Amino acid sequence: MLDTTSGFNSALAALAQKHPDLWELSACGVTRLRQGIPALLAQDAYTSETKRVRVLLIGGLSGATNDSGLVLKALELSAEQAERLAPKVALSAVPWADLDAFMPDSDNMRDLSGGYPPADNFYFDSNAPESRYLWRWICLQSPDLLLEIRSGDTVRWESNDAVEILPFTIGASKMADNDSLLGALGQGMPDGLGPIPGLRLTINEPELGLELGRLWESLLQVWSWHPSPARQELLDRRSRTNLEVANILASAYGHRLETVVYTQGVAISGRLQLAALSPDMASSASEVASVVETFLSGETDPFEKPPGGSTLAGLIWAYDLAQANGDQRASDLLIRAANYYQATSQGEAPSTADPAFRVEDMFYCGAMLGRAFEMTGDQKYLETMTSFLLDAGTQQENGLFWHDRSSPYYWGRGNGFAALGFVEALTYLPDAHPQREAILQIHLKHLAALLQIQQQTGMYWQILDFAGSYQEFTGTCMIGYAMARGLRRGWLDPSYRASVDLAWRGVKERIDDAGNVVDACISTGVQKNVAEYLDRTAIFGYDDRSGSLALWFALETERLDREMRGATTKWN
Repeated sequence: MLDTTSGFNSALAALAQKHPDLWELSACGVTRLRQGIPALLAQDAYTSETKRVRVLLIGGLSGATNDSGLVLKALELSAEQAERLAPKVALSAVPWADLDAFMPDSDNMRDLSGGYPPADNFYFDSNAPESRYLWRWICLQSPDLLLEIRSGDTVRWESNDAVEILPFTIGASKMADNDSLLGALGQGMPDGLGPIPGLRLTINEPELGLELGRLWESLLQVWSWHPSPARQELLDRRSRTNLEVANILASAYGHRLETVVYTQGVAISGRLQLAALSPDMASSASEVASVVETFLSGETDPFEKPPGGSTLAGLIWAYDLAQANGDQRASDLLIRAANYYQATSQGEAPSTADPAFRVEDMFYCGAMLGRAFEMTGDQKYLETMTSFLLDAGTQQENGLFWHDRSSPYYWGRGNGFAALGFVEALTYLPDAHPQREAILQIHLKHLAALLQIQQQTGMYWQILDFAGSYQEFTGTCMIGYAMARGLRRGWLDPSYRASVDLAWRGVKERIDDAGNVVDACISTGVQKNVAEYLDRTAIFGYDDRSGSLALWFALETERLDREMRGATTKWN
């Protein structure tokens, strides 16, 4: 029996190292004591190919320490049979869900086997954040079969309601605890996806091999395998075209500008771009313009109060509207916004930008000042923009960005802001500009670092260097957009295409047909420590920020696809 956290992690790392063709070591959540919950992922756990049955093994839900050796033994036995199993079974595992139970303080022992589905507190529940992480991660992993192993003196198989759809039988009795993890996943539409069949095996170690063998034989005898309802829903979401997803998002977002802020303004920009890309499927530019008429006419002054960067970027749609219909009022509005960025002393941030050089301002400045230059040809906008990006000094040796100069945290969306800001600046910066190469090299170093830490799902963690933090939606959209734009403009080599496709697949899976999204970090100022970033609420449902950025990502991916197919039309 393993009895320490370090022992668990070492044992799993050794398995992954010994069987690299089977597994890679990852993490699926964070414990109450801020430990990453380790997971072994099958190498094709998230591919669309469905000939192999995806089995997810989970243990340690009850906090019983004698489960630890049992689960490890199950993995070792499976690895020994890999030659037989691998063509038919892809096995992933979360061996020890309650890792804190093995810390020196015995008060950490808890039972995580009940209380599902968790309804709120994602991912900051004070008692059991693990249950939130496990629930969402398993739903989006969507195995075809979930297998829980518990230690016990007698052998007992139990099944949840969804097991009835499986093309085999193992002689299990129906489990009574419908609020258990397996019980809840087998009912209804967990997380809006579909049920996941689940089996629970209570077993002692001497009989483990025999009972697991019975299960594997049952699976091997099935000639063809159909994905679980949850997995099928994800496959259906993946199959939607770029424009189908864009139209879903445009139907839900970009229909209001109650307060001038980028989280709503970007969606309006996206609707206008969609109208240009696909006039037969999208609202007309005039219809979108009606949303912002009050600002164009002067009836409402967006600058009534001193604006910050998020307000100024909330007018980004003015550029698209001026392109769509030549409305001079829109051009004037964007220039008014850009003029709030006044250069200051060398090495200092321009007015309206945070003096600590927050990454958010990289997007606000790059997007607005670049467009202002495009409209006017006035070099002052480029000088203010390039000085800000080059003076920030928040990129670290590893290529990633701190949130700002005083906040040494690799926030996921923060790095998305940086990627988006630099790519927007490069879009409008002339090739001959003396600062272009320096800005490009910072950007390429950043994207190369991000390429290395993307997850199998295509997503990026809320804290990029904290394994198991939640897979955050908005940062992934921003990073994917930046890479897609770089491919289109020739700044990135073709190897980045796989990363864009992976990110877009993960994002599509997390958008339902009403435009709701999964795990978007709420508005986040600079935080005092890593724990505060981990505890930022993850939105599940409607979210302006996420809908806006996903719409931009959808459109940029569509442009990339069209250009790769040989379309002659070019866009910014």
